Amino acid sequence: MNDLSRRHLIAGLLASAGLVGTAGIARVLALAQAASGTRPHRIDIHHHFAPPAWVTAVKGRPLLQPANTTWTPAKSIEDMDRGGVAASIVSITNPGLWFGDAPMTRQLARACNEYGAKLVQEHPTRFGLFAAMPLPDVDATLAEIAFAYDTLKVDGIGFFTSYGDTWLGNAKFRPVMEELNRRKAVVHVHPTAANCCRNLDYAPGVAPGSMEYGTDTTRAIMGVAFSGDAARFPDIRFIWSHAGGTVPFLAGRIEGASNNAKDRLPNGFIAEIKKFYYDLAGASNRGAVASLLELVKPSQVLFGTDFPPGGTSAEYAKALTELGLFNAADLRAIDRDNALRLLPRLKT
Repeated sequence: MNDLSRRHLIAGLLASAGLVGTAGIARVLALAQAASGTRPHRIDIHHHFAPPAWVTAVKGRPLLQPANTTWTPAKSIEDMDRGGVAASIVSITNPGLWFGDAPMTRQLARACNEYGAKLVQEHPTRFGLFAAMPLPDVDATLAEIAFAYDTLKVDGIGFFTSYGDTWLGNAKFRPVMEELNRRKAVVHVHPTAANCCRNLDYAPGVAPGSMEYGTDTTRAIMGVAFSGDAARFPDIRFIWSHAGGTVPFLAGRIEGASNNAKDRLPNGFIAEIKKFYYDLAGASNRGAVASLLELVKPSQVLFGTDFPPGGTSAEYAKALTELGLFNAADLRAIDRDNALRLLPRLKT
């Protein structure tokens, strides 16, 4: 009998003796799989890469984390293998691509996407790509969407919550949303810190990522909802990072404001955000996950790591199994099945 079979037997005996419940069995089996070296199955929906052109462009800029400048494909694959991750969908992280120079941003987005497409071509079963976009340049973004889908065959689009002091949901971005809706796009949204709020003097020594990323995510979700984009473009499959920022906790309070936006939110705020997907990168703690589960079912939750700065896939997998909030079916859906509904290419 191998180790995995032995752990299945132990889990069954514990259950029959009434010593563990469903969640306990899920944790035993998940830990057994991690220890057994069986075939990787997880899909990491929130995983970063660092094309050489991007590293050159962002060195020395605010919000850059050093771990992102030393990324290599080999480091990703090593972490994935250790954490039971079959495939990771790579995207660009902070400080993003927009630094006020539109031509440079267009060139940088193209360089990142061509590098990412080559990475996927070389490792088609291990990587997918959320294409980088040159927002806030709308015309360039429309052109890059066409190139990304029609030429590079990407898996989806990667956005940031805001660009300078302009958030998703802004009316000038509507042609982009219209095109993404036409293509039934999967759109992964990564948080950043808007210009307004990077250097607020309220807690010395606290970096923007500690609070502003979650707050900016909330602003962007509200922007997409209250602008009417969420209802207007129902075929965009949005994935929001870090369990939706502070939205799950504030959803009831925000719902009250939707009474003043019936023309844009005819069914209310909560009805729209229940349609979205949410990854658990940077949010594998009980408070964040429990709050999210008050808003959506596990079918809307996705495994993510924020690698390389966010931690290892093995750490995230272990943390999720130890929360005690998911049964075995939930964990299987979060680890893999929910992502496959969005990205069926990864079934192979």
